[in-house]
Amino acid sequence: MQTREEFLHIGNGKYLFYVLMFLSLGIMVLQIVQRARAWKQGKPVTWPQSFKIWVSNVWQYVLLQRKVRTSRRKSGAPMHLLIFYGFLSLFLATSLLAMATYAPLLGLPNWHKGGYYLAYEAIFDILGLFFVFGVLWALLRRWQMDKATKGGARAILTTEWKDYATLGLLLLVGFTGYWLEAARISVNPQSWDKASVVGYAFAQLQGPISVGLYQFVWWFHMVWIFVFFAVLPRMRIRHIAMAILTTAGKTDQPMGELKPISMEEVEQTEQIGVKLAKDYSRWHLMSLDACMECGRCTEVCPAYNVGKILNPKQVVQSIRGAMVDGREIAEAVNPEALWACTTCNACVEACPVLIRHVDLIVDSRRNLVAEGQLSGTAATMLRQVASTSHAWGQPASNREDWMKGLDIPLCRDGVEFDYLFWVGCAGATDPGAVKTTKAVADLLKKAGVKFACLGQEEACTGDPARRVGEEFLYQEKAMGNVATFERYKVKKIVTACPHCMNTFKNEYSQFEGQYEVYHHTQLLQKLVSKGQLLSAKPPRGEVAYHDPCYLGRVNNESDAPRALLGEQTNLNGMLYVPDSTDGNLAEPKHFGRKTLCCGAGGGRMWMDESPEQRPASRRAQELVQTGAKTIALGCPFCRIMLDASIKQVTDEEIRLVDLAEMLQEANREK
Repeated sequence: MQTREEFLHIGNGKYLFYVLMFLSLGIMVLQIVQRARAWKQGKPVTWPQSFKIWVSNVWQYVLLQRKVRTSRRKSGAPMHLLIFYGFLSLFLATSLLAMATYAPLLGLPNWHKGGYYLAYEAIFDILGLFFVFGVLWALLRRWQMDKATKGGARAILTTEWKDYATLGLLLLVGFTGYWLEAARISVNPQSWDKASVVGYAFAQLQGPISVGLYQFVWWFHMVWIFVFFAVLPRMRIRHIAMAILTTAGKTDQPMGELKPISMEEVEQTEQIGVKLAKDYSRWHLMSLDACMECGRCTEVCPAYNVGKILNPKQVVQSIRGAMVDGREIAEAVNPEALWACTTCNACVEACPVLIRHVDLIVDSRRNLVAEGQLSGTAATMLRQVASTSHAWGQPASNREDWMKGLDIPLCRDGVEFDYLFWVGCAGATDPGAVKTTKAVADLLKKAGVKFACLGQEEACTGDPARRVGEEFLYQEKAMGNVATFERYKVKKIVTACPHCMNTFKNEYSQFEGQYEVYHHTQLLQKLVSKGQLLSAKPPRGEVAYHDPCYLGRVNNESDAPRALLGEQTNLNGMLYVPDSTDGNLAEPKHFGRKTLCCGAGGGRMWMDESPEQRPASRRAQELVQTGAKTIALGCPFCRIMLDASIKQVTDEEIRLVDLAEMLQEANREK
């Protein structure tokens, strides 16, 4: 019957094989255990209790490679998928062979024969080529990028000798595996060997060989297998094992949520935020070792792409180094890099192993702020939020200036309302944002929606303070707002600011604030779908929509805004956002969850930066290149940043307008 003999011509050498195999596996496990001691210095975490959650996370993010598959092509995703699934197929083939070989020890028959054996040989022989081709592709890609870096290009994919050594080792494992198969066929030919497509072809080229040469090839292949296991924890390919641990332990924490600090914690640690690596959670420290240094996080970073010092991949590696050498995080990373982050979460969205870069950065910022290392305009913003409850320092009375002559219902007047219309600091102050605020109020009235505003009782949500790193100022504002909402029995909130929306939706629950939260485009889209309002339907190619990070990426809402422009899309449910749609919009290259940041988040709205290093200029250039003469918006911060940058990148007359204003124009005669 069709099969093959295990340990052909090896004889008692198989006992040496077992000794060396278990020795190499033991060396690997010992190194991982030693590394786990470094993780244990971090704060304890509560792991997902449900086994189903563990399995689901591993299935989605490891086996299905969800994050890799959604990467853009230039990130090397196809190459990585070839290597991963090729390696997985070889691992599966080895596991199935071992199970069949040792089945008799359990009283079961060895099933590695007959039709099963022929199918096994054919399928895994071909799948193994994925691995070899993927590794060759990786070697070529790394060499090309290394060459470009030496030519002056900024390095996204950094290269060390270990990287070439690792890829060389993987190539040796794959190549010698096929050589061993060819040697087996050459030394002991069988009529069914053609099932082993690659090995058989190799054997025909090789011709007959001696038993001695076969034994050499067998041990030569096995030596590299032993080496692979022994060095795996020392090289970047350790993510093969570490990624399983980090993804399995992934929590359900929303992308837009930052974890709070309690006063009890401060009293115990006598510090605020993260100063040393041990101040992070064990999961965060473990995730650092899962990093494969692929550079996808750096590739999408808005700060890095305009020439700033921030490099998310380097942040991870620097903190990983600090976990070992004990340096302070700010010293290891560089404070300038920490302050450059816009907290747009593009890095988090792109990371295949689910590292939460924004958590790492903001936790360190908290410590810097607590130690008085924040100055300039950002520090001024914090003082203004503390003294006036307004990020721009305006008095409370000014929050009602936009209402004059509009008959806006106020909560304090005892009116009945279904929705609290949260205006926000920008919405009550910035001239462009005020236009949006008025348009939203007008549309809600036109649609017969019962709403009310807080007016002078509104206070900053605390979002800019929290993301800059002033956690307890944020908590003060959050608890104050929650108390106000409770007093007026607020259940539903609508706001035109994605940052306010995110804070209410994902973070106020930390202070018992549970609400049904809508971005204004979401509520307006509901009203349009019910026939209470008309959508805007601009001519084809006239309008480009800019997805705000905290709406499109962080809160996965890209459909509602487009529906207001007559588009029927399904971006919210898609893992991969295509380069364009078939509708009327002039879509930029990056949109939906892949949108480009305007640079205002993370408190950057209130920080000075040179014109040539503004993320908004890069985004403005891409929007202008669509040919659209109107840029539709859904965020007051984006409007402020893009307004300045569009004037820098073009002399053409480009109109910036919020979707609510476009909808207002479409409904004037309704």
